Amino acid sequence: MSRPRVVVAGLGDSGLLTAIHLARADVDVVGISSKPGLVSGQELGMRLARPEAWARDYRVGFDRFRRLDGAELVHAELTRLDPATRTVTVDDGRATRAIDYDVLVVATGVSNGFWRRPALQTEAEVTATLAQAHEQIAGAATLLVVGGGAAAVASAYQCATRWPALRVTLAFPGERALPQHHPRTWAHVRRRLLAAGVELRPGHRAVVPEGFDCDRITAGPVAWSSGPEPLPADAVLWAIGRVRPNTGWLSADLLDDQGFVRVGPDLRIAGLQDAFAVGDVAATDPLRSSARNRADKLVAANVRAHLAGRPLGEFRPARRRWGSVLGVEDDGLRVFTPAGRPFRFPAWTVGAVLQPWIVRRGIYRGIRDLPR
Repeated sequence: MSRPRVVVAGLGDSGLLTAIHLARADVDVVGISSKPGLVSGQELGMRLARPEAWARDYRVGFDRFRRLDGAELVHAELTRLDPATRTVTVDDGRATRAIDYDVLVVATGVSNGFWRRPALQTEAEVTATLAQAHEQIAGAATLLVVGGGAAAVASAYQCATRWPALRVTLAFPGERALPQHHPRTWAHVRRRLLAAGVELRPGHRAVVPEGFDCDRITAGPVAWSSGPEPLPADAVLWAIGRVRPNTGWLSADLLDDQGFVRVGPDLRIAGLQDAFAVGDVAATDPLRSSARNRADKLVAANVRAHLAGRPLGEFRPARRRWGSVLGVEDDGLRVFTPAGRPFRFPAWTVGAVLQPWIVRRGIYRGIRDLPR
């Protein structure tokens, strides 16, 4: 008797972890990715300021993940789902083909700026994208970061500390940035930003003309709907949260009004018994927090329970965002709790303990070193 086939559609942060957990089960795992390896959407600031350091931990070839050794990996774009025949159609740039499944996990994530795009890319294209953004900022005298989320805040901080001569301004629409985090988090982060020389501009909501491309680094000036004078800048980083779910390959009846995948508390896709969704693409709660609360473990467990006819567990979303905000700093890595209290991993532990033991061995269950 053949083993059940589980297709994981999307191998970003959430999809990859789901596939790794499922690799322990008595199933055949097929992972589909438009990228040739993990190109994480995490730590944008470090990616811009220190791309080589970022790539060591956040750009990892799929062949280095030990738990994926038995999985089938497909480098292609998803173009269609047919629930009736239980198949997904993919396009690898040369041909299309259908892949059948017994259970489907949708983890295709979202598009958000130039750093999170669903397009099919080669290794060389990924490398060029990373280098281009870094070089644009490295060659600027002034940088304006527009947005108040973690990506904007971390980018302003990392660029200010990487290039002390660079004049960095962070402009955000509310009285404070990080509105989805606990106020204590912003109070602490604000002090770190000011100490790094970042100029803060609260109450600045950018005017974004219709059809304007925010998915690239542009040049100023930037105008504001709230009234202040336009701000000039050599480089403008748009991190304004224009998140778009990567669900163009799914039918509208599976999506909510914003295009995210409708799911129940057990992360099963509404209307489908043999399909689940996890990560930023899943409409679990207003924060879509299954991407950041280890729901990859839950969805993998629910897939196994579904195949065995057992009851499924339920996802409990967090009320606030939490975790790392600024990324790795000179004195270590600060992780903020949901209550806004920071816990600092000392600098020496990041490379000696956190990444090799907690992340690579503990979370990813083993990552092979690059050949010397």
